[in-house]
Amino acid sequence: MVTIRSYEPRDLEACRSLWLELTDWHREIYESPSIGGDDPGRFFDEHLERVGAGNIWVAEDDGGQLVGLAGLISGESSAELEPLVVASGHRSRGVGRKLAETVVASARRSGARTVEVRPAARNAQAIRFFHGIGFDVLGQLELRLDLVEREPELWREGERLADRTFRV
Repeated sequence: MVTIRSYEPRDLEACRSLWLELTDWHREIYESPSIGGDDPGRFFDEHLERVGAGNIWVAEDDGGQLVGLAGLISGESSAELEPLVVASGHRSRGVGRKLAETVVASARRSGARTVEVRPAARNAQAIRFFHGIGFDVLGQLELRLDLVEREPELWREGERLADRTFRV
């Protein structure tokens, strides 16, 4: 069983570790060790400063270990759930759902009309998860045109949308 609670300063190192786990997952699915730079944990620090501790929640197991992290980026009428990460050994137990529900409830209380998520295009696992908990409206799609030469294996073909094939 887990408890969802507000972030506290004592959670900093555990949250950095969870952020690193998320970064490592992105490195794995994109086969790119450069994602997140040399110190990806510091990106949690930047996120914390940007959104504020009051917009971050953690999942704590019965033993007091942090096993999940979620954040809320508030806008005028919309909000973004960013990030959502659950430690690999605790996935598929409802932790992510509980964290997401906490963020959505907070967004609702603040008057947001929508909550958005922006999973990485290759993160099929996250896309399926978010769809499964109700994120089923495509509000906007981000398309990119690479202006610099990259490793040929960085992007892979195969995702279809609007009768077009995209690289992810």
